[in-house]
Amino acid sequence: MHPEILRELNAQRGRELRARAQQARLARMAIRSRRHGRAWPAAPAADEAAVVVLPAIPDYVDGSFRSEPAGHQAASETGQAPVAHHAA
Repeated sequence: MHPEILRELNAQRGRELRARAQQARLARMAIRSRRHGRAWPAAPAADEAAVVVLPAIPDYVDGSFRSEPAGHQAASETGQAPVAHHAA
C-alpha cells in the first residue's frame, strides 16, 4: 500500500480512538457525578459548540423503522380493532 495512504489511515484511526476515549471519559464523569450526587461540571469553552446527537434506534432487527403510529399498532397487536374501526 502507498505510504501516504497508510499514514492517512493511521491518522484516521488515531482520531477515532481519541474521540472514543473522550466519550468514554465523559461517560465516566457523568456516572461518577450522578453516583456522588454532584452537579455536572461546566464544559470547557472549546466544547461549547459540541452537541451530543443520539442516533435513531431501529424498531426491528433488520434495521427498519415502524411506519404506523404506536397507538394504532398497540391496539391491533392485542387482537382488538382500534376504536375508530368498530362496526356500528
